[in-house]
Amino acid sequence: MTTAIELGVIYAIMALGVYVTFRILDFPDLTVDGSFTTGAAVAAISISNGVDPYLTFLMAFVAGFLAGVITGLLHTKGRINGLLAGILTQIALYSVNLRIMAGPNIPLLGEETAITPLKTAGLMGGWGSIGIFAALAILLGLALVWFLHTDLGLALQATGDNEKMIRSYGVNTDYQKILGLALSNGLVGLCGAVVAQYQGFADIGMGIGLIIAGLASVIVGQAILGTRTILVAVMAVILGSVLYRVAIQLALMAGLDPNDMKLISAVLVVIALVVPQLPFFRRRKALTSRADPDSAAAAGAEAPALSSAAESTSGGTR
Repeated sequence: MTTAIELGVIYAIMALGVYVTFRILDFPDLTVDGSFTTGAAVAAISISNGVDPYLTFLMAFVAGFLAGVITGLLHTKGRINGLLAGILTQIALYSVNLRIMAGPNIPLLGEETAITPLKTAGLMGGWGSIGIFAALAILLGLALVWFLHTDLGLALQATGDNEKMIRSYGVNTDYQKILGLALSNGLVGLCGAVVAQYQGFADIGMGIGLIIAGLASVIVGQAILGTRTILVAVMAVILGSVLYRVAIQLALMAGLDPNDMKLISAVLVVIALVVPQLPFFRRRKALTSRADPDSAAAAGAEAPALSSAAESTSGGTR
């Protein structure tokens, strides 16, 4: 079970990227399956060629960032449907990843990675490594929270909430979409680099279906903790990633066929999406809203803040 929790906090980095597009930008981005492998491939081939393993994290982030920029340009400048733009980039990245790795996979056996010191200290698979990876995920989550409270981050949120409104303030929404997609896939690429060094290899198929895991983490976590503030929502994503991996582990321990894991993942997402829509949960949510008038006041106070951010951002985008 500790391994499942360990994987959960590692994949939480990817889930944070999915959160940016799925919740903040309201964009159905399928680039994730390709950019994750791109980050892993860049890290693996770089380590194999003697690059410092810690530097490969930055390289993987940049590679994912560029993949997100491509999707954003296809959507905003090419006027291609967002879903199709992500699919096109994902398909293109399959060939790009094969080129990067010069084959279907790259082993890292015997190579010095960022995970090697943890293995040498005997921390892998225990609470020591869980604490380290959790600290990394939380640190990245807090950095994301900070960014989303800047003027640029508020403009990004407003673009996802009401694109026409924020455009009326002179904000370049195309730029905001490109930035959001780039940041999201940068985090996904970074996660790919961590996973490649964690498992000791990069494989061309390691990102297939990963978007389902990301969506499950976001939906399950926020169904439990809610989305009262950005900080709560981000922490919910990290918790959701852990719960998702634990649920998968419990399914395996119950004797389910490992080949059915993708099906189980899809079922978890469906349940997380459907259950909150049931009458009982809707009534409970309504009662909670009426019992907490401070939430309504906070929501009302947020509008002027977004307007102020939009006006400060609009200066260079008219």
